[in-house]
Amino acid sequence: MTEPAAYGGPTALRIMLGAYLRRLREAAGVTRTDAGWAIRGSESKISRLELGRVGFKVRDVDDLLSLYKLDDPEERERLLTLAREANNPGWWQRYDDLTPQWFHSYLGLEMAADLIRTFELQFVPGLLQTPDYARAVIQMARKDLPLPKAEVDRLVSLRMSRQDVLTRQRPARLWAVLDEGVLRRPIGGKDVLRTQLEYLLDASRRHNVTLQIIPFERGGYTATGGAFTLLRYNDADLPDIVYIEHLSSAVYLDKREELDTYAVTMDAVSITAAQPRETERLLRRAIEQVDDL
Repeated sequence: MTEPAAYGGPTALRIMLGAYLRRLREAAGVTRTDAGWAIRGSESKISRLELGRVGFKVRDVDDLLSLYKLDDPEERERLLTLAREANNPGWWQRYDDLTPQWFHSYLGLEMAADLIRTFELQFVPGLLQTPDYARAVIQMARKDLPLPKAEVDRLVSLRMSRQDVLTRQRPARLWAVLDEGVLRRPIGGKDVLRTQLEYLLDASRRHNVTLQIIPFERGGYTATGGAFTLLRYNDADLPDIVYIEHLSSAVYLDKREELDTYAVTMDAVSITAAQPRETERLLRRAIEQVDDL
């Protein structure tokens, strides 16, 4: 069976390999400073490698395995193969010229995730967008500096490719909580919104998708700071991640106390939202009222 990390490409593989190397170093009683010296680097370089935040040179990994006295030839070759695979480009790198560097890490982490929990205030989550709705969102974001049609087409293609995470052989689970305002904004026009809402209706019936709506009548709720996504993994070497996207950057949170805060917040908005069994009724009501917008 394919491991979750295999779906995530180099991002997840780097994190896994870094975790293996950290355990080997600690078991060998080697400091980060000494490990850095062994690969003609620094303590900070070892820290970045162990966190999976930079690419690996196979020669460096080989030298570190020698320093850590890893004698098992099969295990050694497995880790060296992992280092080679971690340097392979992810499928999303063909869009490098259109997407910011800080978003590339998220794409790899999203593809490796087993559970994706997301809270949205303004837009339908990218994993549930129709092509026309995605196009309207992309164009709206670049209204002051419109992109050529060909570039918009490629960005739509990227967003649709991301949705493979929900339909692959072992699909990720998606649990999305949306403010009702998302259903009422005619982004792209009324016809685009109607088609998008109908798509949400179909998507909500999938076995791996849970969709909840927070109706206007529920009033305020806990998550006043804005949209965020919580990524969870079955692999112990991949820590949970909270992803918060800003206008020109993103924040990745993985400290235990930060994760706990956002997990509690996500649970709170899920409790505030209407139960999943009510989602179809709320979506049908929104579809019926599109022409009134």
